[in-house]
Amino acid sequence: MPRREPGEPYARVDSNEASAMLAADPDGTVVIDVRRDDEWVTGHVTGAIHINVDELTDRMAEVPQDKKLLFICAAGVRSGLACEVAASMGYDSEILYNIEDGTPFWIAANHPTSYGDDP
Repeated sequence: MPRREPGEPYARVDSNEASAMLAADPDGTVVIDVRRDDEWVTGHVTGAIHINVDELTDRMAEVPQDKKLLFICAAGVRSGLACEVAASMGYDSEILYNIEDGTPFWIAANHPTSYGDDP
C-alpha cells in the first residue's frame, strides 16, 4: 500500500509493491533507475529507463507524463530526490512513487532483473 509522508510530493512503496504495480498495469507504469552507470550494469529492473539522477533535469523529455513513475536507486535517497525533481518540473504527484528499499531488495526478491546493458 503506497504511503505518503507529510510534505513529500510522492508516495513510497517497497520492491514487492512496485513489482505488483508493474504486473497490474504494465502499459501504464514505468520504472526510472537513477543510479550511476557502474551500478546499473550490476543489475536493474527489467525494462527500466536509466537516467542518472545528476542528468535528470536535462533528460526529463525521456520521462513520460501519462504513466505511473516508479523511481528507484540503491537505497531510496536518490530516487526520492528524483521524485522531488519531477514534481518541481510539473509532474503530478499522484503518479510519482519512490521505491524506497532500492535495487538490492528488488534483486533479492527475484523480481524481473536484467544485467549489463540489457534493457
